[in-house]
Amino acid sequence: METLSKLFGSENKVKIMRLFLFNPEKVFDIKDISERIQADPTKVRKEMSILEKTGLVKRRMLQKKKSSSQGYILDTQFSYLLPLQNFLINIEPLHPKEIIRKISKLGSIKLIVTAGVFIQEPESRADLLIVGDGVKKMALENMMKTLESEIGKELRYAYFTAEDFKYRLSMCDKLTRDILDYPHRKVLNKLGVI
Repeated sequence: METLSKLFGSENKVKIMRLFLFNPEKVFDIKDISERIQADPTKVRKEMSILEKTGLVKRRMLQKKKSSSQGYILDTQFSYLLPLQNFLINIEPLHPKEIIRKISKLGSIKLIVTAGVFIQEPESRADLLIVGDGVKKMALENMMKTLESEIGKELRYAYFTAEDFKYRLSMCDKLTRDILDYPHRKVLNKLGVI
């Protein structure tokens, strides 16, 4: 992310571009964008103004339950859309060491498997499989929100205790088999899973 930030001017701009590229049909207002990328609304407004001037996004009315507000949507006619998608989506969103560092803070982590968005396999059943003990649910959810803000996409993930995971493996659980039988990368493997 640091290299991209230097190339594109700011980390927030990269996060915003990835958010729109991963969600091309979705309309976001400033508040939604700020929450998703975990950035100050003032800074988001400034970046959106720049991205609108470049033609990457365009304004669109956003209908909410009781009101409507001004929002933004990806302009699919943007002349450099395909090269930008190839560059921002196909680049590794986070280095495996960074993933290990962030997730290991949650508890005694035994296995981290990346798939989906992390290895450019959009059809994967999940993006992340985490196995460990002593992980608090709120800490896991907060960390996932942080990862989602950096990547620009809502992540599909599964968390199991080591005992539960071993049981699921022995029973040929569909979710664990779908993750492990299809393209994936084990970035941390203290369980010796093949």
